[in-house]
Amino acid sequence: MTANPLLADWDTPFKMPPFGSIEPDHFEEAFAVAMAEARQEIDRIAGQQEPATFENTVAALERSGKALTRVASTFFNLTGAHTSAALQKIERDLAPKLAKHGSDTLLNPKLFDRIAALWDRRDSLGLNEEDSRVLERYHKMFQRAGAGLNVPDKARMAEISQRLATLGTAFSQNVLKDEAEYQLVLETEEDRAGLPDFLLTAAAEAARDRDLEGKHVITLSRSSIEPFLQFSTNRALREEAFSAWSSRGENGGDTDNREIIRETLALRAEKARLLGFPTFADFKLDDTMAKTPANVRDLLTTVWEPAVAQAREEELRLAEMARSGGENHSIEAWDWRFYSEKVRKAEHDLDEAELKPFLQLENIIQAAFDTASRLFGVSFREVADVPVYHPDVRVFEVLDSSGGHVGLFLGDYFARPSKRSGAWMSAFRTQHKLDGDVTPIIVNVMNFSKGAPGEATLLTFDDARTLFHEFGHGLHGLLSNVTYPMISGTSVARDFVELPSQLYEHWLSQPEVLSKFAVHYKTGAPMPAALLDKLLAAANFNQGFATVEYTASALIDLELHLLDNPSALDVEDFEQNELGKIGMPKAITMRHRIPHFQHVFSGEGYSAGYYSYMWSEVMDADAFGAFEEAQDIFDRSTADKLLTHIYSAGGRQDPEAAYVDFRGRAPEIDALLKKRGFAA
Repeated sequence: MTANPLLADWDTPFKMPPFGSIEPDHFEEAFAVAMAEARQEIDRIAGQQEPATFENTVAALERSGKALTRVASTFFNLTGAHTSAALQKIERDLAPKLAKHGSDTLLNPKLFDRIAALWDRRDSLGLNEEDSRVLERYHKMFQRAGAGLNVPDKARMAEISQRLATLGTAFSQNVLKDEAEYQLVLETEEDRAGLPDFLLTAAAEAARDRDLEGKHVITLSRSSIEPFLQFSTNRALREEAFSAWSSRGENGGDTDNREIIRETLALRAEKARLLGFPTFADFKLDDTMAKTPANVRDLLTTVWEPAVAQAREEELRLAEMARSGGENHSIEAWDWRFYSEKVRKAEHDLDEAELKPFLQLENIIQAAFDTASRLFGVSFREVADVPVYHPDVRVFEVLDSSGGHVGLFLGDYFARPSKRSGAWMSAFRTQHKLDGDVTPIIVNVMNFSKGAPGEATLLTFDDARTLFHEFGHGLHGLLSNVTYPMISGTSVARDFVELPSQLYEHWLSQPEVLSKFAVHYKTGAPMPAALLDKLLAAANFNQGFATVEYTASALIDLELHLLDNPSALDVEDFEQNELGKIGMPKAITMRHRIPHFQHVFSGEGYSAGYYSYMWSEVMDADAFGAFEEAQDIFDRSTADKLLTHIYSAGGRQDPEAAYVDFRGRAPEIDALLKKRGFAA
């Protein structure tokens, strides 16, 4: 093997990973070397003879493991956005090793003794706000990992962590394989009936990507299958495609996730009991804004009841629309999007095919940039000759109002078989000031259907909203202004992290933004005022459906993690029984069914925490009200407070206190109900 580029100094522009030089085999050596270096550093910190100080213990931990952080951020960004069989094998082999490395650190008794000693003396250490917060987070992290347990229980906690890491990796890879292997080839005119030009163009591009030149392919990417379900007049094919989409992770064979789910839930429950919590949900929520399962359930049921009532009214209108066209069948899950598009056209004189020519990807990117410029004074300059991991990835240098470098933003917008589904923000490098001014490298990953060569990529309004959402996360990482990596950027409570992203979505729906950037991709003409008015008037159309499919997933996630003994769980029976208890409409499925619920089972990220989007939405609806009250969506004073207390603050402060510092009071749920159209 040649010299390993992952272990060398990077002389690339902006110190980007040298992707062109990195081979999969480099990661195995790099992880081994980097983990060994990190272990030596941690052992030195733990074994010091000097009494613990903030500098020689907490700050030293923050400085440790730099090589491992660099290698891991590169690797896991690739396994999410541009993986391969070789990378997936390494990922499977690596998962338990990294988990063991983490357990060896967090269960180190000497290290925990030093942190506990500092915690006990915290009021006499003269720490500033950031120092205090970082010490608090370290103490909490070690406690929640089991550092205070007896020796046998610590050993069991380490075993659980390693096994959960292996299971999470397998779950994610299984879903990706099910998605990548499915393709609905549209062979005939009957197969393509009803499909608008923009979808046929995207389907032809998807076929080319799969070496099926001249054909049309629908994939399980949302930006492909959802418009197919919306427009296809071939009901049998709609059912076939929906069934494939809905059954990811439960098709039997090597990619079936049901046994993984049972074992994962059982291990999580055991972990919680070892730590003194009755259930995993109690454990997980103890370190969030929500605090308890009861608080989560209260929020979700408050929204569920009006949402279901509205969804049932929506279903009646869909059935009436079907009958008006001579279709007397009941509305099924594969019918909902099709007939709702017809109802939207009838009630609001609005359809997706009419909107998409005005929602060009390039213009929506510029709209997101322009909004950030007007709110926060930053600008974006596209740069070339920077290494990227795929030719589709675009790189922008982010500059402050005086032209100073803030960070790099990467946009990876198009679906491909090597990328997991969904949309997310991640970091190749996070901001901190512990060793000089380290600037962030942030990436947004999407799965939009690419336009034909030389043609514009057109988005649905939901796609455009997704872009704004993820860019809100991106700004949270880019604008971070803290000292320590521990609290940088999006390192905040899970039910607070969606606030910057969901709040940012509000600007997309503002006439001031749309009138400037929603222009026809061929003529450059702005969206007609009448069409813009119809779009905004229909903002809450189908909101019962959207709220029910999300909230059902959040409630199921909560109930799964309240189980006492999940080891014998029948996944399908549990899902159906729980949905029956809450009165789930038959014609709506969960946004994420359990066998492919990656938020929950591809790691602990959103486990017992999928409610977080709605918890944050209470805040984002209320927070945008501050701009409305100022009668200026770009009000300078309000934007400055938003930057100071939310976007640049990372995890410097307790999230409730951060919100109150911005808004002047706690959030009010009425704003959420009004935003979703469930209140006057």
